[in-house]
Amino acid sequence: MELRTTVGIETRKAAPSELAQRIISQTSKGYRGPAILMLEDGTVFYGRACGAQGTATGEVCFNTSLEGYYEVFTDPSYAGQIVTMTYPQIGNYGIDPADVQSAFPGSSERGANTPALRGVVVHDMCAAPSNWRSQVSVPDYLEQMGIVGIEGVDTRALVRHLRDHGAQKGIISTEVFGIAELVELLDAAPSLVGQNLVRTVSCAEAHPYTAADLPAAHDFASSAPAEPRYRVTVYDCGIKRGILEGLVRVGCELTVVPWDTPAEEVLAGNPDGVFLSNGPGDPDAVEETYSQVRELIGRVPLFGICLGHQMISLACGAQMEKLKFGHRGGNQPVMNLISRRVEITAQNHGFGLVFPSLGALVPELSGGLAEHPANGDLRFWVERGVAPVVENERFGRIRLTHVNLNDGTAEGIQLLDRPAFCVQYHPEAAPGPTDAHYLFTAFARLMDGDPDYLNIDIAKDRLAGWTFAAE
Repeated sequence: MELRTTVGIETRKAAPSELAQRIISQTSKGYRGPAILMLEDGTVFYGRACGAQGTATGEVCFNTSLEGYYEVFTDPSYAGQIVTMTYPQIGNYGIDPADVQSAFPGSSERGANTPALRGVVVHDMCAAPSNWRSQVSVPDYLEQMGIVGIEGVDTRALVRHLRDHGAQKGIISTEVFGIAELVELLDAAPSLVGQNLVRTVSCAEAHPYTAADLPAAHDFASSAPAEPRYRVTVYDCGIKRGILEGLVRVGCELTVVPWDTPAEEVLAGNPDGVFLSNGPGDPDAVEETYSQVRELIGRVPLFGICLGHQMISLACGAQMEKLKFGHRGGNQPVMNLISRRVEITAQNHGFGLVFPSLGALVPELSGGLAEHPANGDLRFWVERGVAPVVENERFGRIRLTHVNLNDGTAEGIQLLDRPAFCVQYHPEAAPGPTDAHYLFTAFARLMDGDPDYLNIDIAKDRLAGWTFAAE
């Protein structure tokens, strides 16, 4: 009885006043009831429900994209996470299902293309979108998908807290408001570190993806894909559909395989190249993938994005680190050390490569320097205009090709003695800028045997595949 009374008090504290509820109910937004967000360190935010009713736990992170919220919500790399959108209003242009990014084919536990994230946090949710392509509002979509959401949160304060104290576990609820009970539920929730979330978002069996699978709804903006010239096997670690589309548009005919497919089975198909996809969670927990990558390096051209970058790095014997609050958004500046051009990139990851762990520097290929920067900040190489090379015990020389200009972390590497390269960020512009589209072209050139496959005019290539490129 005492607990019930306490819960009632907490519920009243979470809910707006009766007057505020009546006012909200008479607007297009409507009133869906109170909601609460609590972080692992005890910080509490009260707000209003804007999705499904229920309770959800996960790592609370933030995304700084100004648009593309639907692509963010359906990105499988957000499995196990509660996503905070920093842009103040979300949902104003609604949702067109044709833009879905989950390529999950469906299983007995989850439907096809369903989102994998745990929850959504926004400042203001628009329930009455205005856009010619919109078919459903974001609140209705979240409710249909069973995703718990909270609005009315001071997202500026929340993001500043996460930046200062780091990403951490959190809980959203529209039904539990007692702090003690929330603490108990949150303590029982697993940490993102050590979890293999890839197994929850990968396909269960191999399947093709070709030009016939490209969404017709995008024809108004996208030019016709190149004729298929390359047979590529794709390791599905939670791949985004935009990446599959990017590969198809440069002439790849794809066979998508589960995350733990044996290397020998892949090689038996005699592919022209192998692609390693993005995916969620802790890369160290995905040993079944990077152990196969170790067997593939040197035997077939390889290209990896995001988690795929981490899989290639781990296959080379590298160490990973958990970033304080990660890189998530469509405005991350990256220096290409080869072209000396800055790319504005889309990113979504919470772990990163520790570049010095790949090996000792080769001085004659690293501007005469023999020591890695003591503080680990790779902007050291940006300032000197050098793309350093290390000697790796397993696969020979490896070059650092890309560096994040916000925090000096590694964003890309190239194996000089094996046909393989990878980047930590996303080139598919779903959502985000097209500055890094050239990486799909680079993969095609690698499969053609071009030794200078990364030497591309990125300013010209960034318009490839779009109908306005010819205007």
